[in-house]
Amino acid sequence: MGGVKINDTKADWLLAINMLPSLLELSLYSCELEHLPSSLTFLNFTSLHVLDLSYNPFTTSIPQWLFNLTSLTNLDLSFSNQGGVILDSFGSLVSLKYLYLGGNHFYGSIPASIGNLSSLKELDLSYNEMNGTIPKIFGQLSKLVKLYLLENSWKGVITEAQLMNLTRLEEFVLTTNNKSKPLVFNVKYDWRPPFKLKILHLESCLIGPEFPKWLQVQSELTYVILKNVEIKGTIPEEWFSVISSNLTHLDLSNNQIKGNLPHQLEFPNVTKLFLQSNLFLGPIPSNISDLMPSLQYLDLLENLLYGKIPLSISKIKHLNILVLRRNNLSGELPDHWNKSQMDLLVVDISYNNIHGKILSSMGFLGSLFILVLSDNNLSGEIPSSLQSCSIESMDFGGNRLSGNLPSWIESDIFMLHLRSNLFSGTIPKKWCNLHKLRILDLAQNNLFGGIPDCFNNFNAMVDHNTFGYKTIENYTEKAYIVTKGREYEYDRTLQFVTCIDLSGNALTGGIPIQITSLNRLGMLNLSMNHLNGSIPKNIGNMRWLETLDLSNNRLFGPIPGSMSSLTSLVHLNLSFNNLIGRIPSGNQLQTLNDVTIYKGNPLLCGSPLPTKCPGDETSDGPSITGVDDKQGGDDYERIWFYSSIGLGFVVGFWSVCGTLLLKKTWRHCYFRF
Repeated sequence: MGGVKINDTKADWLLAINMLPSLLELSLYSCELEHLPSSLTFLNFTSLHVLDLSYNPFTTSIPQWLFNLTSLTNLDLSFSNQGGVILDSFGSLVSLKYLYLGGNHFYGSIPASIGNLSSLKELDLSYNEMNGTIPKIFGQLSKLVKLYLLENSWKGVITEAQLMNLTRLEEFVLTTNNKSKPLVFNVKYDWRPPFKLKILHLESCLIGPEFPKWLQVQSELTYVILKNVEIKGTIPEEWFSVISSNLTHLDLSNNQIKGNLPHQLEFPNVTKLFLQSNLFLGPIPSNISDLMPSLQYLDLLENLLYGKIPLSISKIKHLNILVLRRNNLSGELPDHWNKSQMDLLVVDISYNNIHGKILSSMGFLGSLFILVLSDNNLSGEIPSSLQSCSIESMDFGGNRLSGNLPSWIESDIFMLHLRSNLFSGTIPKKWCNLHKLRILDLAQNNLFGGIPDCFNNFNAMVDHNTFGYKTIENYTEKAYIVTKGREYEYDRTLQFVTCIDLSGNALTGGIPIQITSLNRLGMLNLSMNHLNGSIPKNIGNMRWLETLDLSNNRLFGPIPGSMSSLTSLVHLNLSFNNLIGRIPSGNQLQTLNDVTIYKGNPLLCGSPLPTKCPGDETSDGPSITGVDDKQGGDDYERIWFYSSIGLGFVVGFWSVCGTLLLKKTWRHCYFRF
């Protein structure tokens, strides 16, 4: 009955089940059940062997009558909204072979009564809130084959006592998120475990600093993750040679492992190799396509690798993800990319010393989704062949690329990060069709001309619902974005960033009013250009704007009063322009009281500047601001009004008095002298 929505029946379903004394198996997973009666007057289905209540949003706790089902061999309560400590009563289900309690809210330690389950083959306590210890009596589960303890906050120590009798154990998965007191493996250096593991996943617990002997004797491993377990030094090459023929998945990331990558051993079945954030050095094996022909994921991020990128990488047919970010690799990009690599989704070779051009053969990578080549020494133009790819994120920042910006960019692109290059020319009008664009960074180039007046077509900066960010398994995209006056690295939150940075170019003309319709834009930087005209009056419509930098331009006129409506604004820079009048106040602008925000605008007045506006000398009270440019405009008109009065008085006075002084007959007529 799995998947049948019987939530409206409440307890009636259980009364019906209780009338089936010969029932052996009951499967009610994903039935939207919410209620389990706490008691039954008579339990009539005690012959039950299999009970599956997983994936139900129960609002009641595990009832006591369940522990009277002593014939149960399989109990699945995964993702059933259970919580509290795991009851000692589970120890009464002595016939259990399979116990699944993952995806709930259990906390505390594993009860010692679990040791009574001598027939147990599989135990899953993953994705709970377990914050206690693993008892020594755990070692009595001699028939245990699979043990899953992922994503909890385990603490304490694991010694030989918890492991010494697990002779049949094949799959051991334990990860902890307890950063203050992580779980520690404390076994004798020469201890040889009684089991032969096929799957081993240990994460964020301590098994180092040396690569332990008890792991070196595990010769049947096919799947290994030893992530953030504080292993230092080198890994014996003998261990690699023992497991190489069977291994399909190897993850040794986030340790401090040293030494060279194996250059002779063949790993014919490895599909995923993650060695990021270690201290591996030396070159990447030149014949890597022969050593690992089945490779799909290769992540060597943040190591000390040097030398050239092997040409043979372009021969690995089933490669999905290639990440070589933050190493010391040099030479040119590998050539001979071909159509046989249609599975390649990500190429990230950023933060190396790669020189030369972006090769046109990369255009054969039709499925290429993310291309990150930033912070190298690449030169030349972006090849037009890349329009044959499916690129949705392009990061070429921090190179020496030149030529015009590519007008062929497709409308599905999410990020266009081309800052700090030598691009020239104008911003292509065709880019107004980039409806999914959320990050446009063209800062620090040699661009000229005006800002296109069609940026309002960037729909993803107007309505977040128009954009669906695609995540890629085993890859987290990273990018540096300058916002709030500083450079920040975004990774998992990159999908939520919206920004336009055109700073440090030679753009001219005014700020298009259409840009103010981007009410979901988080950062706008147009500084260090040659923009003129006034700040758009309705800039206050950009309610999500956190950073606004218009400094070092030639903007003039008053600061619009609507700027006080920017309630999310935390960084503002309007310095070194020709702005005039009273600085608006109210709302978020009250907190932005740094005088350097308005520096270099000698005709601005009002708080936070020491320069007072006309009329402020007679009143110490707060001024009432209008909307748009009314406030600044009123001050500007008031200056002209008083100036006109003064000028009129001077002209009138000297017109009469000067004439009288010069005309003697007039003077006699009026004053008799």
